[in-house]
Amino acid sequence: MKVALIMGSKSDLAIAEKAMEMLDKFGVSYFTRVISAHRALDMLVECVDNFEKEDVKVVIAMAGKAAHLPGVIAGMTTLPVIGVPIKGSAFLGMDSLLSIVQMPKGVPVATVAVDAGDNAAILACQILAIGQADLSQKLKAYKKELTEDVEKQDRSLQ
Repeated sequence: MKVALIMGSKSDLAIAEKAMEMLDKFGVSYFTRVISAHRALDMLVECVDNFEKEDVKVVIAMAGKAAHLPGVIAGMTTLPVIGVPIKGSAFLGMDSLLSIVQMPKGVPVATVAVDAGDNAAILACQILAIGQADLSQKLKAYKKELTEDVEKQDRSLQ
């Protein structure tokens, strides 16, 4: 079971690394690619066509500016697609965010916050955990860590 992590450009690598770090934390396999929906559509079609052979179960697609990558992928597969808008233009990611969330009927893309590769990975893990008790336990432990961190912060103010 893998997550496909696809960037529209290598300039998105810093955001992809946040996702890779979280996927590594939870022990989830993934592969990364740089494929532009605008400049390398044939490459993208070939990649999506291989998802089943690669045992891909969730796709994380990150792109800036027009950010069509997640939607194009969602139009070609029935797998869940998580879009990560990238803050790469004068519009500070708002253009990317709007491009990703404004999908037509029948072509949903789950969307996380601008530059939130880490949250995209957590959402991918939550989707995969539906059928995997061990991954579900890792997520529960992570949520407990988050709670403990907030409690620690609160205590530091008392």
